[in-house]
Order: sequence, then structure tokens, then C-alpha cells
Amino acid sequence: MLAVEGVSVAFGGVRALDGVTFEVGRGLVCGVIGPNGAGKTTLFDVVSGLRGPDEGIVRLDGQDVTGVPAIKRARAGLRRTFQRTQVFGRLTVAANVLAALDWHGGGGGLAADLAGWPSRRRLERERQERVAEVLELCGLTELRDAYAAALPVGQRRLVELARALADHPRVLLLDEPTSGLDAGQTARLGEVVRALDTTVLLVEHDMGFVMDACDRIVVLDLGKVVATGTPDEVRQDPVVRAAYLG
Repeated sequence: MLAVEGVSVAFGGVRALDGVTFEVGRGLVCGVIGPNGAGKTTLFDVVSGLRGPDEGIVRLDGQDVTGVPAIKRARAGLRRTFQRTQVFGRLTVAANVLAALDWHGGGGGLAADLAGWPSRRRLERERQERVAEVLELCGLTELRDAYAAALPVGQRRLVELARALADHPRVLLLDEPTSGLDAGQTARLGEVVRALDTTVLLVEHDMGFVMDACDRIVVLDLGKVVATGTPDEVRQDPVVRAAYLG
């Protein structure tokens, strides 16, 4: 579903990514780990379209999307959360999630809104049902009417997750998803990630979460892939232990 082929990015004389290559199969959860400065966030920026690579190709479901803008990748089904939460603070939790669906439009324009066409009412009902579904999945139902700005960082991160899930993503990128979560929220997140019927690529420093939630792991160090494999394979890799796990 997602393929990164020979991707390199340089900032002056520093190569943040150096020939990075890996694939994520359909419906699998893949973790990207590595020490600070390994290139993880730069990799996410390239995959999501926020930054173009100096070299290499990104493919989504077999299609070359290297030159496709981030918004078009999102509308093609690639959704992302960020290490620093990006919620609409003046909107409620439910409105934040609903915002992910509004780009589809409703058909009929202002006239349909004023006249209350049955098709428009049906579409609005379906969207509200989807919002309720993902709020329940993320444990946010009781907070649906709370303003996002008033929530602690852990709950804001769950709002971001719900918003990313609302439009049925084909590929979901999660950047430090457990940051700011308590133990209960982290456990809930793990259950959600494992239950998803979508391809997930996540960057995370919580090794317990990574080893439990991921099917495959890619290890970066100084911009290069130093290991790939199952959690057990990566855990036992001597290069990974020396570079990161200790």
C-alpha cells in the first residue's frame, strides 16, 4: 500500500535521509524507530507531501505520488497526525472531527442548505453518524461538545486521531501518537490501532507500544535504514541494540 524507494533529503551538508527504502503491506501496522535526529519526522514530511525528496520515489497503492501536493494525497486517502497537536481550538471535539468530512461538499450549494433537500439531510445524518462512531472508538463521546482548546494534550491527541480516522483513510501516519497520553489512553490507542482496517505507519519512542502494536518495524539511524523486520527480529538485532535499544 505504501512504498518508499531510495528517498534522500539533505539540509546543506547534512543528509537527513539517505537512500531510505521500505514497503508497508496493505492493512499492516509499521513502526519507524530510531534515536533523535535519525530522520523520522523528515521521512513523514516526505511521505505526506509536506516536503519533496531530493532523490527517490513515494508510491501510494502502486501510484507514484512523489510530486503530488499534500492536500491531494490526503484526499486520496493518506492522513496524518503531528508530533505537535494541530486541533481547531475554537471548535468542539465533534466539529473538529466533522471538519475532516466537509471537503466532500454536500451538493446543491446554498439552495440545498436553505431548502433542506432530503439528499442534504441524509448526507448530514450520515456524517454525524460517522463522527459518533469514531468518537466512540477513541473514547471521546463524553467530550463531543467540549471545546478542543480546553482539553489536555493527551485528549487533544485523541481528537486528532479521531479526525484522521473520520474519512476512512487508506494509509494513516501517526507521529508520536502516545505523547501526552496516560497509561489508560495509551492502552486504548493500542486497541484502536490494532483494530483498524487500514495501513498504519507510526513514529514512536514508547518501545513497549511499538513492540505490541506493530507488525513490522523500520529502524533509522543517521538517515539510513539499519534494520527492518518483525518486532522480535528487531529486538534481537545487534545493530539495533547498539544504535538505539541498548
